[in-house]
Amino acid sequence: MNLIDMHCDTLWRLTDLGGRGDLLENDGSVSLRLLEKEKALAQVFACFVHRDAMEGESGQEQYDAGYQHVLSMLAYLQEQVGKYADRAAVASCPADIERIRRAGKTGVIPAVEEGGILGGRLERLDTLFQKGVRIMTLLWNYENCLGFPNSRDGRVMERGLKPFGIRTVERMNELGMMVDVSHASDGVFRDVLRHSRKPVLATHSNCRALADHPRNLTDEMLKKLGEKGGAAGLNFYGPFLGTPEESALEEMTAHILHMIHVGGADLPAIGTDFDGFDGVEHLDVPDTGCMELLWETLRRAGLSEEQLDKIWYKNFLRVWREQ
Repeated sequence: MNLIDMHCDTLWRLTDLGGRGDLLENDGSVSLRLLEKEKALAQVFACFVHRDAMEGESGQEQYDAGYQHVLSMLAYLQEQVGKYADRAAVASCPADIERIRRAGKTGVIPAVEEGGILGGRLERLDTLFQKGVRIMTLLWNYENCLGFPNSRDGRVMERGLKPFGIRTVERMNELGMMVDVSHASDGVFRDVLRHSRKPVLATHSNCRALADHPRNLTDEMLKKLGEKGGAAGLNFYGPFLGTPEESALEEMTAHILHMIHVGGADLPAIGTDFDGFDGVEHLDVPDTGCMELLWETLRRAGLSEEQLDKIWYKNFLRVWREQ
């Protein structure tokens, strides 16, 4: 069904959390076998760094260790793609997606989640791009060298990009690396849209009007993201949908319809956050191989196949092409 999921944490599960298996088949929610079952075009694999899990006596030392860890995660991803070269290939540009599809393979798009690993050094960003990274989530849940994270503290939530964060956004634009504002404060969101010359992603964020969580986007943010030509990926995590212990199709549908109503048909996409959350007792869509359940639910809600194709892959590819 041509899915491109803009965010999963499967690499983190396999390299940091002791997940069993590898990219082909594992005990998580995303694998090459499940992507093939879904007939997916590509999957974005995030290299996530949990700063406090890194060695070091200071935050900066931990972020430096995190940068090295990301390099090792990228090497692991490349090794896995090489191991299963008959089934997968890294996509470095939008044109690669069609080439990989014609070859009967699944596209792999490397990303980084936690811009603090740059440690104030733009040359690290260039290295990451050279190693295939095409999306970077600027923040996670900590203040870093770029700016400030989402927070229930209104004072933090209003703080924006730091000077190095502005330079990073500008350099990402120059490289053609997509800027991801999921996990960012509202102030960072506004600053990114002000300074980025290219469309921006919120790879795995929902609607705050429907689930009042600081990780979600307000209607004003959805509208501005749509006006900027960006895309927002539906996150399957229960607390971001509305019912903490469930990941329900009904709530997923409500968020997609709200995104379209507020931000336009070109705004919504998919950003499952699979393998990056726990504590949800029931998932209506438990893994990538079951995405047809969401497609059919949205179709019954009145969405056309053209609109569904936009959500599944076209909106993301449009943003990538405009980098």
